[in-house]
Amino acid sequence: MLSNPSKRAPEVANQIPGYFNVLAVVLKTDNNSPWTDEFDKIELSCLIESISTTNPRIEWKKITNDGPSYVYFDKKISGDLEKRAQIKEPASLVITNATRSDTAKYRCEVTAMDDQKSFDEIVIDLVVRVKPVVPKCSVPKSVPFGKSAELSCVEEEGFPKSQYQWFKNREEIPTDPKISSKFFNSSYTLNTDTGTLRFTAVRKEDAGEYFCRAKNDAGYAECPSQMMEVYDLDVLGIVMGVLVVVIVLLCITVGICCAYKRGYFSSQKQTGNNYKVPAKGDGVDYVRTEDEGDFRHKSSFVI
Repeated sequence: MLSNPSKRAPEVANQIPGYFNVLAVVLKTDNNSPWTDEFDKIELSCLIESISTTNPRIEWKKITNDGPSYVYFDKKISGDLEKRAQIKEPASLVITNATRSDTAKYRCEVTAMDDQKSFDEIVIDLVVRVKPVVPKCSVPKSVPFGKSAELSCVEEEGFPKSQYQWFKNREEIPTDPKISSKFFNSSYTLNTDTGTLRFTAVRKEDAGEYFCRAKNDAGYAECPSQMMEVYDLDVLGIVMGVLVVVIVLLCITVGICCAYKRGYFSSQKQTGNNYKVPAKGDGVDYVRTEDEGDFRHKSSFVI
């Protein structure tokens, strides 16, 4: 006995590819989150699964924080991809030389006027990975025993953002010193996100050659190794030095006081109040007048 044909129609529709071609345009992609390394080739797949329109309108748009902009419109590549991309039939976008600025969301849009569902779109999130450049490292040349020290490592070109590793004498420093027998007695904190290695109290064993590695999914880069020395703080020498300075200053002070007492730094100014009358000469008396403030003289004869 034959079954009802009307009940079998949905089953047939699901089994026969392209059955809905006359009803709608349908898109799909092989990868909606592709990635590539900088300067490599990448394909953003936009596959037309079903369509009945002969010449559909195909458009690609790049979506950033500033809004969407055309990448492919009116059968032409535009924008900063004009000389670096092409359309792979029927609708995929191929970027031949990807750069870090290509990291964004891209939208493939297909309009089929002869289909009942005449429009469909898919969004593809592209990531262009950038290898880190040589990081800038800062390592103190010498640190007193028991004092704190900070080593820094910075790299800002890599994408995704770099993670950091520190090495001492070519051996990786673990984030937790307690998990390694070689660093068990060290007291430090290591931040792999910022690249900061901070010793709370350095020991003699912390002396050595240090370098940093910045890494991400695209690769890694290292800065040249730098030597950090740890020296003993000579407390006795510092105290003796301070005593010598104090003694020298004390001697200088005593010398200045003695010089004042002996009159080496005194100065006498001849003013109207402390003026000394010159000694009398033969036959001349010097008299100072109160009104004029000057000196007159008169002659006297000695009989």
